[in-house]
Amino acid sequence: MNNSKPIIRLLKYAKGMRLQITLASVCSVINKLFDIAPEILIGIAIDVVVSGQDSFLSYFGYTEQKTQLIVLAVLTFVIWLGESVFQFFYTLLWRNLAQNLQHKMRLDTYNRMQQMDMSFFENQTSGNLTSILNDDVNQLERFLNVGANDFIQVIVSVIGVGAVFFYISAKIALFAFLPIPLIIFGAFFFQRKAQPRYTEVRKQTGILATAISNKIMGIATIKSFTREPQELQNLEELSLNYQNANKEAIKVSAAFTPIIRMAILTGFLATFIIGGFDALDGVITVGSYGMLVFLTQRLLWPFTSLAVTMDLYERAMASVRRILDLLETPIEIRDEKDTQSTDMTQDIKFKGVDFSYSKQSQQVLSSINLTIKKSQVTAFVGQTGSGKSTLMKLLLRFYSPENGEITIGHVNINKIKISKLRESIGLVSQDIFLFDGTIKDNIAYGKNAATLTEIKQAAHLAEADEFINELPNSYETLVGERGMKLSGGQRQRISLARAILKNPAILILDEATSAVDNETEAAIQRSMKHIAKNRTLLVIAHRLSTIVKADCIYVLEKGQIIESGTHQELLKNKRIYHKLWYIQTGKI
Repeated sequence: MNNSKPIIRLLKYAKGMRLQITLASVCSVINKLFDIAPEILIGIAIDVVVSGQDSFLSYFGYTEQKTQLIVLAVLTFVIWLGESVFQFFYTLLWRNLAQNLQHKMRLDTYNRMQQMDMSFFENQTSGNLTSILNDDVNQLERFLNVGANDFIQVIVSVIGVGAVFFYISAKIALFAFLPIPLIIFGAFFFQRKAQPRYTEVRKQTGILATAISNKIMGIATIKSFTREPQELQNLEELSLNYQNANKEAIKVSAAFTPIIRMAILTGFLATFIIGGFDALDGVITVGSYGMLVFLTQRLLWPFTSLAVTMDLYERAMASVRRILDLLETPIEIRDEKDTQSTDMTQDIKFKGVDFSYSKQSQQVLSSINLTIKKSQVTAFVGQTGSGKSTLMKLLLRFYSPENGEITIGHVNINKIKISKLRESIGLVSQDIFLFDGTIKDNIAYGKNAATLTEIKQAAHLAEADEFINELPNSYETLVGERGMKLSGGQRQRISLARAILKNPAILILDEATSAVDNETEAAIQRSMKHIAKNRTLLVIAHRLSTIVKADCIYVLEKGQIIESGTHQELLKNKRIYHKLWYIQTGKI
């Protein structure tokens, strides 16, 4: 994990936006200089009224009092116009910068997320990742909209007003500026106290988002088990944890403003009393005294909003830390420098493959040696947890073997470009995922710019066209989130049609008949004859009836291949496959 300060990491990340940052900062500086000027003009105006022809403006050739007032009026108009113009520009620039950076961060984070190894997602929750992409990115936007400008303008106020103070009276300046070190110390003290609290707030945000997402997706289960009161109580506890985390942060934030107010009062009273005495003694002019009193307010009062700004800053930096930590998470499975091309229709070989999902977990595959013949139907069977699906995940390079290698046409798949490898493999998994859209959109996901004719042909091969045409809106029927408006068998066939439309050299059916009725299973079996034509078909089967015509069946147990052969050959062996067949059918 990167231990550098989040603001430094953010500036490095946003190096392509330095011109925008510079322009926005310059506009903030100029606006603040214009903002300070009216108080100076008030002091000069008082000087004109009190001192007459001996006023400050007489040094510039304006000796007539009325002329001096007209000059001040013109300067006031120019200053107010300049302040307004540069306020418009800094607001526009900072907010556009916030939008641009927000957009870039969200896309970069999502793109990085897509590239992450599958093992990364084992330790993450969808709610937490959603929170990073949405809420954390928005926190940064909120700070850039107002907070960055406020920081800059406080610094400009200190420098600009300080210069005027020291020009008029170094003694008054020293007393007026005494509270500023206390304010700065308080700001850093607040930052140290607030940082871990806001980190906890971001953590609780992710936990809460995950819980809400899970409860919405599991609403059918909640209702069927009548667990609504318990789920509401659980959400209440999580919401209270989030609320309490915020309360801890608010305690620190709320204490900051009253302390700063008292420090400001000290500085103001110093100017008020010491400056007043000097004005009465003739050390400084009445106009200068009035100017210093007004400038003290202009200098110190913005510090009261520093607590709010620091609050925005700490929230934003906690979010930046989470975003950049994700962006900087290393990717283990990536393209090698020297990739090779191969004919993806060739034989697939597993040679001495060992694999476990983590160093602490039990080995899932052990010494796997097998050959998957090209353009044949190869099936894998075995008890749950025997390693069938893991073989397919390794073939797709979702994970990498600990030992051994996997080749396609004598080329190690590690040498094949990942996008090329996965483009050549179609997957119909047990856990079907359909996007919230129409049936047509979900099937077309398998091929860019697919025509309606191609979509219908894929649906026909998947034996899905009949039920689709019976729906009121046919291919334009909305499937709902995750396809919830369709039955399990209908989702399975749409997923199969999607894979067929992709027209891959290798097609994997991972428990493709697990959620279908006998009629749908028979339909999928019929379509497999057409699907298998001119491609390598890999079938992970729970129902052995779907693979009786497979060219080769591998039986796995505890991560090892126990036996292999055709359906008839395996029955004759009277081992594991024979036992499974008997359990499912009750006959030999």
